[in-house]
Amino acid sequence: MNEPKVAAIVLNYNGKELTLPAIASLRKMSYAHFEILHVDNGSSDGSFEAVAEAHPEVVQVRVEENRGVVHGINRGLEVALERGCGYVLVLNNDIEAEASMLTELVRVAESDPTIGCVGPKIYYYWERQLLWSTGGIIRFKESITRERGMGERDRGQYDRDEEVPYVSGCAMLARRAVVEEIGLWDPLFHLAVDDADWCMRMKQQGYRCFYAHRAVLWHKVAATVGGYRASRTFYNGRSAAIFVRRYGGLREWCTFLLFITAALPLAFLRELPKGNQGAVLAKLRGVVAGLRVPLTPPPQVAAAGR
Repeated sequence: MNEPKVAAIVLNYNGKELTLPAIASLRKMSYAHFEILHVDNGSSDGSFEAVAEAHPEVVQVRVEENRGVVHGINRGLEVALERGCGYVLVLNNDIEAEASMLTELVRVAESDPTIGCVGPKIYYYWERQLLWSTGGIIRFKESITRERGMGERDRGQYDRDEEVPYVSGCAMLARRAVVEEIGLWDPLFHLAVDDADWCMRMKQQGYRCFYAHRAVLWHKVAATVGGYRASRTFYNGRSAAIFVRRYGGLREWCTFLLFITAALPLAFLRELPKGNQGAVLAKLRGVVAGLRVPLTPPPQVAAAGR
């Protein structure tokens, strides 16, 4: 097999204790022609130095100012393309990969040139046979995306390679030619739904998202960005509104508004005993902000700044 070169991009911000074991697991992958690209997104916890000491073979990119997840991913994509990679594997830093994961992802990607990106079967890290994602579902509800199979025990019900609506940015193998054609991830989304937006843009150009069931990953869900808190829910709401504006028709708009109207009051009541109702109000503010922000074009590869 003539293996295409792959860059595995691990984005990290002040997550040294997560990043070091993630890189250690990636180094054990059986795929021969790949390199690990650690993008340190302005960390102040010594991550850059720790990776250099523990894994001197890893290519490191230092982003001096953290301008968000998408800017860090885009910097990694730029460097990967500059280094001549045929595929890029975008990864969270709170993961553990099975040794054959990349081999299986590339196998599926190489089977059809219309496959633009591929994702693995992802389990919860703490419950090794409990599924987190077998490909993503796009819904025009209060949460735009949902992971297929989330919370289910793996009984083989998703043991087939198949097309899916989107692939999670937790682990996404993307073809170089597709990145060059449709551009980088859109910083307009900042934190949430950025992966689904990239997949939608890709599909508009005739490419497909795929799930590779033999590729396996474990994910420490919410270890990087946290759970239901105001700093996250604001961007969830903002990104959802932007996504609906960009891709929604009348039916999608009606669905989104209906679910937002019903879900936010219920969430407020749910969070009230916890004293966390501010997270619900933050989501509402995010939706309003997303309805108002100008819809600028996504960045292209050549035009994206450092």
